[in-house]
Amino acid sequence: MKFAWLCILFPFIGVLCIPLLAKINPKIRNAAAVFFPSLSALSSLMLLPYLFNPESLPMESSYVWLSSPFIIEFGVLVDPLSIILANVVAVISFLITVYSLGYMKGDPGLTRFWILVNLFIGSMLLLVLSNNLLFLFVGWKLVGLCSYGLIGYYYRDEEKYCIGGPPPTKFVTPTHCGLKALIVTGVGDLIMLGGFLIVFYYSGTLNLMQLYHTSSQWISEMSKTPGMIVLISILLLAGPIGKSAQFPLHEWLPEAMAGPGPVSALIHAATMVKSGVYLVARLIPLFYYGYWVSGSGEASAFFIITAWVGAITAFVAATQGAVALELKKVLAFSTVSQIGYMWIGLGMSGLSQSVLVSGTTSGIFHLVSHAVFKACLFLCAGSVIHAAHSIYINQMGAMRKYMKLTWIFMTIAALCLMGIPPLVGFWSKDAILLSTLEAHSIPIFIIAIITVVLTSFYTTRFIGMVFYGPKSEHVKHVTEKEGHIHEAYKTMWSTCGILSVIIIVFGIIGPRIEHLMTLAFRSSLTGSINLPISEGTAHPVNYHLLVAVLSISAVLMGAIPAFILYILRKGDPSKILKKSPFLQIIHQFFWRRWFIDSFYNAIFVKGTEKLASFVAHTLEDGWDTIIHRKLPDLITRRSYNILIRLRTETDDLLYNLGYILVVFIGLIAFIFFTFL
Repeated sequence: MKFAWLCILFPFIGVLCIPLLAKINPKIRNAAAVFFPSLSALSSLMLLPYLFNPESLPMESSYVWLSSPFIIEFGVLVDPLSIILANVVAVISFLITVYSLGYMKGDPGLTRFWILVNLFIGSMLLLVLSNNLLFLFVGWKLVGLCSYGLIGYYYRDEEKYCIGGPPPTKFVTPTHCGLKALIVTGVGDLIMLGGFLIVFYYSGTLNLMQLYHTSSQWISEMSKTPGMIVLISILLLAGPIGKSAQFPLHEWLPEAMAGPGPVSALIHAATMVKSGVYLVARLIPLFYYGYWVSGSGEASAFFIITAWVGAITAFVAATQGAVALELKKVLAFSTVSQIGYMWIGLGMSGLSQSVLVSGTTSGIFHLVSHAVFKACLFLCAGSVIHAAHSIYINQMGAMRKYMKLTWIFMTIAALCLMGIPPLVGFWSKDAILLSTLEAHSIPIFIIAIITVVLTSFYTTRFIGMVFYGPKSEHVKHVTEKEGHIHEAYKTMWSTCGILSVIIIVFGIIGPRIEHLMTLAFRSSLTGSINLPISEGTAHPVNYHLLVAVLSISAVLMGAIPAFILYILRKGDPSKILKKSPFLQIIHQFFWRRWFIDSFYNAIFVKGTEKLASFVAHTLEDGWDTIIHRKLPDLITRRSYNILIRLRTETDDLLYNLGYILVVFIGLIAFIFFTFL
């Protein structure tokens, strides 16, 4: 258990040491900023052997933090879910800090960057290893606060750090992007906190294992109030929907690209967006018990909402990624879409007793897979943007001639994102598709397959536009100005290389990883938590073979047209678009992000600004004008003088009455004490 504590503590120690070491020597500061996350990563790796012996789990270690009026402990919980998430967070984050040594070299605000990154890592580890909802929420909010600081890292809002465009599309400043992330996720957090409080009201505890073990009592009591479990489902899912950027609170994540390249990888691959997936997985046993054991049909709402939110988000975000021009924004839309896949898998886990283990496993397996290949993609994207001096893929082209290593590493990660066998993305994606068939959710399965087509299209598209074809005018200008575009710093491309090797290794042993996770979750869910499951019925069709054939076919349907257009360059996409009014409408609809962001800006942002202006300038200023300027002119001067005199006489009367009252009280007190 000591390794779980150390895993959390090391990054926080780094937060305290970094500003002190910065005063001694910047190199020592940089070394410490990487050293403490490395210790955290080593500590998390020491927890992995427990996955091979899941019967010994869960394990708790805690200290009493508050003993009155009720007991609240500060502790850690080590079980299969927390072990897997802790390793994803700690290991990937450590690699990102190594990459940052080159990417952030010479940045004047580097001390602030390292403090925020270490605090970010420590907060996320607190979130996934905490044994109770209170300190989980503390880590949850700290992660949101750090993301605000990192997304808005370039707080001076210099033009070169703005995102958006190209003209006439508006540019957005980093401070605006950070504030947007803070507000949107904060809305979900506040709603979720209400759910935590209601759960505490019924259960009397915030400890996760106690919530599991006493669920037969408090869930039954909660179900006596019609609609309460549905309400709790909505409240508790609001926080994960915001943090994991799921529909309808997904619009903040593309703007998170305003931060430095490593921040994009940190938020989108290893930490913040995974917290929502983690919490949904953590809550599954509670609602599964309510639905399948307690017999409350309302508890199924948790799984239905989760699955459909994931399916809608996966499709909507994929369509936006298919038309985006900013490289990191394409990857951001991809992250939103892939997290939607994770939600589909977790949603399936409660819709059938035979899918509890496989659904949970598929969602978390894809989380691990996505963390590796998306971290590699974002770090490679940072290297490309760093070299090309542009955020737009249409201003690149032929970059493989100058950055062969980055091209190889990014292509491997892209193939994994598409789900090409035998890379790990193929196994994790197919596990989710299989769980939807086993749960008989055919509509969601169809949406997921269509999303595979779109994913393959936009992935091939950005690889082709960045690395293939002729050099763009912008690249020609950069090469003329700087002489030669070259590979990134060694710490940058070596980190991408390590991640690409992990992708290949995980792909080779993918089925074994899935099997190990299945055994661990089966032991956890049916052993320590004691949830009932059933074996799936025999099917006339081999679902495994069917899913493999359909998913590979979907990949080819999306990849082949994009390969012809953007890699072979056998056609001009812009000319094809101009010839079809229908395609222009669809393209504009997707480019404007389904007008969801515009709607939010019009209603919530501009609406609030107009309301504030109306209150300040119309109501307050108008009232002040009426009282101090208009009123004396509306009544006669004589009446006005009468009012003034009346007020003076009233003041005198009140003064005299007060004087008499004081004298009277003093007289009574004198008589009382004299004759006592």
